Amino acid sequence: MTDDSQAGMTASVIPHLVVKGAADALEFYKRAFGMEETLRMASPSGDSIVHAELRHGNGTIYLADEFPQCQSPQALGGSPVTIHLHVKDVDSAFQQAVDAGAEAVMPPADMFWGDRYGKLRCPFGHEWSMAQHLRDVSMEEMQEGLKQAFADPQGG
Repeated sequence: MTDDSQAGMTASVIPHLVVKGAADALEFYKRAFGMEETLRMASPSGDSIVHAELRHGNGTIYLADEFPQCQSPQALGGSPVTIHLHVKDVDSAFQQAVDAGAEAVMPPADMFWGDRYGKLRCPFGHEWSMAQHLRDVSMEEMQEGLKQAFADPQGG
């Protein structure tokens, strides 16, 4: 397991996803998002994954099978959390995830904050967003764009 304090690294925030079918989720996240599996620990019986780690760029995600004390979004009827990925080419990354089996929730579009942004739902119940930075936007432009987005019933 990663121990940033012992490795001399600065503190970081790491999402810890609980899923139903962690072995399948690991393979899906590698195919859909190009993640690299860096660690996998099975339960003593070998029938579940108690801890796994994936890397995306310089970020890490922890993953485990659901247990009675840790439930998946499917067991809970969804999750209010979205995991966000910054990518170089959002359109191709989005399509790669859809081709791997993710559901397109919001196809990529140019947003008022200067990113091209889209949202997906993976087969394991987690929502993912991804964005490609297009341009820097002043706070004034962002406030105006926000005002227009809230005036538009479609939110765009």
